[in-house]
Amino acid sequence: MIKKIAFIASILTLCPAFAADIYIDVRSPQEYQEYHIDGSVNIVHTDIVAGVQKQNISKDDNIYVFCRSGKRAGIAKAALNEAGYSKVENLGGVPDAEKYINSRK
Repeated sequence: MIKKIAFIASILTLCPAFAADIYIDVRSPQEYQEYHIDGSVNIVHTDIVAGVQKQNISKDDNIYVFCRSGKRAGIAKAALNEAGYSKVENLGGVPDAEKYINSRK
């Protein structure tokens, strides 16, 4: 019985249905204050790994990064991948991110 419970727990841990979708705006706080997407989190691209860890974002979560043009988001994605976060996607600029997020509602 204990083995069965442990097996079920391990399956649930691996199940992507329980992964959260996290949208991270990697622009500066000033840019974020001027305009941001509701529900997004602001973590500057240069502090992305520490910021994600501070926010307790799991390596199993789906992380979507974006900025003004996609360049800083690419830097953030690379840093997160290097830190072991494998489910990271660069959405490009804010307009592209908004379009993507709205298409998923």
